Amino acid sequence: MTLTTLALHEAVKARALELGFDRAAIGPATPPAHGPAFARWLDAGYAATMTYLERGRADRLDPARLLPGARAVVALALAYAPADDPPEWRGVARYARGADYHDVMRPRLEALARYLCEAGGPDVRCRVAVDTSAVLERDLAARAGLGWIGKNTNLLDQTLGSYFFIGIVITTADLVVDTPVADRCGTCRACLDACPTDAFVAPYVLDARRCISYLTIEHRDDIPEGLRDAVGDWAFGCDVCQEVCPWNRKAPPAREPAFQPQAAFPPLESLLELDEESFRARFRGTALWRARRRGLLRNAAIVLANRGRGADALATAEADPDDVVARAAAWASARLRSRSGA
Repeated sequence: MTLTTLALHEAVKARALELGFDRAAIGPATPPAHGPAFARWLDAGYAATMTYLERGRADRLDPARLLPGARAVVALALAYAPADDPPEWRGVARYARGADYHDVMRPRLEALARYLCEAGGPDVRCRVAVDTSAVLERDLAARAGLGWIGKNTNLLDQTLGSYFFIGIVITTADLVVDTPVADRCGTCRACLDACPTDAFVAPYVLDARRCISYLTIEHRDDIPEGLRDAVGDWAFGCDVCQEVCPWNRKAPPAREPAFQPQAAFPPLESLLELDEESFRARFRGTALWRARRRGLLRNAAIVLANRGRGADALATAEADPDDVVARAAAWASARLRSRSGA
């Protein structure tokens, strides 16, 4: 079975919605317009220790390097906003409270790719990406009309806000492309002004070295001491620039049950008791796995200091076999003592 170009365009988007995606848009598989800005961002050092971005620079600047003969990109959105905000989950970014989004999205993307290959004909090939391939998903999605890139560097949609994951299917199929969406941020500066660490160099430009999401997830070493107070309650990730965004005021809750918490988040003091095996048992299959034991326990120690509690747990953690965890616990213990006047 093969379909005409226009019919295939509509059929693929309809199939995407049947698979559970909240939005679908189709754009060209040409080098992203944001490519030069991405290159400048890397050259400025704003990627910090995320060296994989530099290693995949050339591939990210041209989708055809990942799939020779690529003609189109199908961009998919899957909403993850929780229906409520349980107090025990405060300090964990909303996207990480349920199942790992890679595990939820990839099977659906692969199913859509199979459909596209079948409907497009025997010569059609596809490749899927969920932020683990060298693809500028956000930029390709913006050009496809899935949303616009906001000043906080997130992709925004008028209906979904920014609380959604992006998936990509690159294909050699000849598809009609959608029209990009105009930037609707206007003069708003809410996200820029609310950032606790002043991580935005300028509108649309984020310095990861100061970003709480980067520091608590990707960064493997000590969090710079001058930024620890600003980390506040964030034990994993950060939603501040999304929480203040007007477009998120009416963001609908996720329809996907897997993105809802399956259990309460454990007290921070108990996180400091986790050894490597218990960490794996508790967080395997969730996005929190990304921070590794070292990162999550380091973050827990800093947040406990910022909350002014956990002295006994922190004192024990000062002897942790991981030097990064031990140093964070020692710093946190000293902060508690200084605040109490001890």
